[in-house]
Amino acid sequence: MEDMENNLPGRPIKRTHPIAQFLFLTRWLQLPLYLGLVLAQCIYVFHFWVELVDLIGAVMGNQSALQHILDTVTIKGADRPEKLTETAIMLVVLGLIDVVMISNLLIMVIIGGYETFVSRMNLEGHPDQPEWLSHVNASVLKVKLATAIIGISSIHLLKTFINASAYDEKTLIAQTGIHMAFLLSAMAIAYCDRLISQTGQQSGGH
Repeated sequence: MEDMENNLPGRPIKRTHPIAQFLFLTRWLQLPLYLGLVLAQCIYVFHFWVELVDLIGAVMGNQSALQHILDTVTIKGADRPEKLTETAIMLVVLGLIDVVMISNLLIMVIIGGYETFVSRMNLEGHPDQPEWLSHVNASVLKVKLATAIIGISSIHLLKTFINASAYDEKTLIAQTGIHMAFLLSAMAIAYCDRLISQTGQQSGGH
């Protein structure tokens, strides 16, 4: 009843304790971390364009770019191709996709983390607001990060299977097992999030 009276129009708002206010302000300590991730994003953008320019150069006949691409796609223990093959192009493109997916993961951590743990961005109604940001919270962010990691792991596993002859059976089984562990972890996180949501809805109903 007292809380309702404090929230009535004209009633003074209860002042926050200085210690609690100080602790709440410490959330801004995370800002340099997110700015650091922005710099990491810039590095990935630079790496993406370096690889893409080398791929285009290799296709156009640039020998230096061709040697770089062949060195990049050659796995230790496998025969080094002498020319740009379809498999080599596929491996480079998969590497580019891997960079894009990691970049997407960074964006989700930077924007979603800032929105969840630091401060609101007030993007409601903005035409470029990401769809997932409208209902982001710690649980949703964890699920989306888990699914992004599964996508990245899938790319790495596909690259391994393309070069399966260069790996022993234990390595293939281990990488498959790691990917399955990521998949099961994401499913467990999503299931726990669903249980928490259902519990919250039932509590609200009562």
